[in-house]
Amino acid sequence: MLHIGPAGLGILRTAPGVGAAVVAAWLAVAPLSRHVGRWMFFGTGLFAFATVVFGLSTSFALSLVALVLLGAGDMLSVFIRHILVQLETPDSIRGRVSAVNAMFIGTSNELGEFRAGVAARYLGAVPAVVWGGVACFGVVLAYTALLPTLRRLDRFPWPNRG
Repeated sequence: MLHIGPAGLGILRTAPGVGAAVVAAWLAVAPLSRHVGRWMFFGTGLFAFATVVFGLSTSFALSLVALVLLGAGDMLSVFIRHILVQLETPDSIRGRVSAVNAMFIGTSNELGEFRAGVAARYLGAVPAVVWGGVACFGVVLAYTALLPTLRRLDRFPWPNRG
């Protein structure tokens, strides 16, 4: 689509990791202390938005920026979700919940790639990417409305360190 060759493709494949690494470094230096629910939904929304931009882009530079933002949004969202799963799950079932969570997280890429491949086969590559991003954004909007307590979560529920 972008006519960039193998080197350009390699750069694009690296871009989400760069975005994720930047956010990981930022979170290590300046941990989130407020509005974690909003940040989580923002991260997922950024991922969705960047997916749509990437799908519609015909520019290498814009595609590169979109993929960096995609990785950044994903890292932010996953970081918060992993902490919340650990802190909000009762001690007695934390191992089982973590195992199920790891199974779903571990297979999500493969299932997503399968879904994207099937969609690309029937819709074409660009519509498959764009509709994937639109669907993700729809899920963000729905969960933001359906889970107001999570959306309004201000701080991580750290256990008593007393």
